[in-house]
Amino acid sequence: MALAVDYAPEQTGPQNTNAAGKADAGPQRAILAIENMNCGGCMRKIERVLEEAQGISTVRANLSAKRVTVQFDPKATGTETIIKTLADAGYRAADLAYTDNDAQKRADRDLLRRLAIAGFAAANIMLMSVSVWAGSDMSPEVRSLFHWLSALIALPTIAYSGQPFFRSAITALKAWRLNMDVPISLALLLATGMSLVQTIRGTEQVYFDASVSLVFFLLIGRYLDQSLRSRAKGAAQNLLGMKSGWATVLNDDGTSERLPARALMPGMRVLVATGERIAVDGRIVTGTTDVDEQLITGETVPRTAHIGDTVYAGTVALTSPIEVEATAADNDTLLSEIARLMETAEQNKGSYVRLADKAAALYAPVVHALGLATFLGWLVLGAGWETALTTAISVLIITCPCALALAVPAVQVAATSRLFGRGVIMTSSDGLERLSEIDTVVFDKTGTLTRGEPNLTNGNEISDATLLEAASLAAHSRHPYAQAVVRAAKDRGLAVTPAENVEETPGAGLSCKDGNGSEARLGSPSWCSVAATQDHANVNEASMWYRPADAESTPVAFHFTDALRDDAAQTIAAIKSAGLNVILLSGDRRAAVEAAAKAAGIDDWHAEQRPNEKIDQLKKLEAQGHRVLMVGDGLNDAPALATAHASLSPSSGAEVSQIASDGIIQGPYLAPVTETISVARRSRRMSLQNFGVAAAYNAICIPLAMAGFVTPLIAAIAMSASSIIVTSNAMRLTTAKLSL
Repeated sequence: MALAVDYAPEQTGPQNTNAAGKADAGPQRAILAIENMNCGGCMRKIERVLEEAQGISTVRANLSAKRVTVQFDPKATGTETIIKTLADAGYRAADLAYTDNDAQKRADRDLLRRLAIAGFAAANIMLMSVSVWAGSDMSPEVRSLFHWLSALIALPTIAYSGQPFFRSAITALKAWRLNMDVPISLALLLATGMSLVQTIRGTEQVYFDASVSLVFFLLIGRYLDQSLRSRAKGAAQNLLGMKSGWATVLNDDGTSERLPARALMPGMRVLVATGERIAVDGRIVTGTTDVDEQLITGETVPRTAHIGDTVYAGTVALTSPIEVEATAADNDTLLSEIARLMETAEQNKGSYVRLADKAAALYAPVVHALGLATFLGWLVLGAGWETALTTAISVLIITCPCALALAVPAVQVAATSRLFGRGVIMTSSDGLERLSEIDTVVFDKTGTLTRGEPNLTNGNEISDATLLEAASLAAHSRHPYAQAVVRAAKDRGLAVTPAENVEETPGAGLSCKDGNGSEARLGSPSWCSVAATQDHANVNEASMWYRPADAESTPVAFHFTDALRDDAAQTIAAIKSAGLNVILLSGDRRAAVEAAAKAAGIDDWHAEQRPNEKIDQLKKLEAQGHRVLMVGDGLNDAPALATAHASLSPSSGAEVSQIASDGIIQGPYLAPVTETISVARRSRRMSLQNFGVAAAYNAICIPLAMAGFVTPLIAAIAMSASSIIVTSNAMRLTTAKLSL
């Protein structure tokens, strides 16, 4: 229960304030969204540019989330200057705090529109091209008409659908650098320009079909990759939304005013109403209440907080109003400290660079060199400039990285589709790759290994009449045990009517007097006068009691347990049989964690773990060479989820833990964990197979293209065929029989 009671967040910088109540200037941090950070080369370029800029002390780029975190001296530079520095280097950046949450969705829809138009145009141009190929007796006039019709479709299509590649290439060239989109754009422009010239001249070497097909297949790869990347969200940014936005501040003259949480300062007195979320870390000066700390500690049972006890921002006062003297506010609260832990862990994930990014870093210079060598070689051999240029275009088209670009996204789409059908939603673009490498699985207890809500376990020992009486009192409380009593009564088919004149005493229970002045009570053993009774000397701490108004009636015990998920033990056994280590890390009480670990078959367990302690445990495992999968559901698990090599969260968990994880498990079972690991391992093998296909394709086709045996049309067909092979291989994953 008291997991976070003695935990005070570290101060991250000078906290002296001026007369206006604002912190003195110190090192500041900005999180910037980088729209066109598309590969590992971009990430390294951004880090190098910012590290060389004045006033910047640290830089961490996150490729998956397309963001960079910068710590800087506000006296030497500022966010606008940093954004301008990135713009001069060719990167479009925006302060994440002011970024529209729907911007990524709009970008996805825009790319999908361009993809649809390119596909429609490619199909129509291909129909006309087939007619030209098959029509050996077609007159020159009809052939020219078909070419002009193809041009009318192709030119606006390439101008519109090719914009993502053109914009990226122009941005790179303005910054005097190369990226993958430069040779792609060059191939598109040369093939289209050459085809237009040949159409005007009335010759047969027209390749509009190749140009539009090239755009179509490239957009497929770009859309698949971007749609997966768009799911990677910053958990820390959303975490701070858990804080109360406003608070009622009590002034010295007895008046009160509503202030935004950002305006609160240490020393202020804050009134927290029943059911309200606390806005600051502080000390209770008036009142007693049960505090719901599940988001902080992961524990379902509220903690009774008295005068002098510490409470934390983001928790909820359940049973009565309290006054809190603020000791930490805004960025100094425990909740903000957890957010900082998550940001740090989230950026650490950015060090994972995918194989495709490494290959892409070499792509642009190699392709340009091959194209130029082909053009010059044919000129030296005495060929005309048209032949030399056509051959060079074929090389550029045949080396377009469709198979390479689709190698990972195609497998990811097949894998995520399969997992979705089995109750797992992947939210990270590279989560499957990291999941395939894990050798240790760490579980949280409450809400992950268990169902996350107390259930009445001795209901068969309680009569309908007694259960109904207790439920009529419990209906007035938000305490999880009280809600479990009401739920049990309703499950039994009893009509629960809330009793009248019920009073709730924080930390004790509920009471109600009848017309004769006799009092019925529901709550703790001492509240119901049970602890002093010899027959009940050994009272289970996880119980609630009901004492009827009739003084001669014996108090009735209500025992609760947070039961394991139905397949928890079976899932743990399957994971262990596959040779993976299993560990239980929980913020719950030692006795509860030990019982759950024993029931699930977990030998290595740790109880009463604070958020920073969970991170320490994961880092210790990492230092020992382990790759850890963290499975957790609470706010206190979110930093650990972000720290772990890979992570999964149940759909019943806190939203922030789901955002911090690589995937969300739906439903009441744990079996999807083993399915996800199996799919991830097979996905990695298929990705490597696809890279092999792409490498073999280039090794065979590039020499043929350079030798002049491949026209631009054949190059586009070959390029498309390699993409189809890669995609078909990936789709086998949707029906494959897998085992852990």
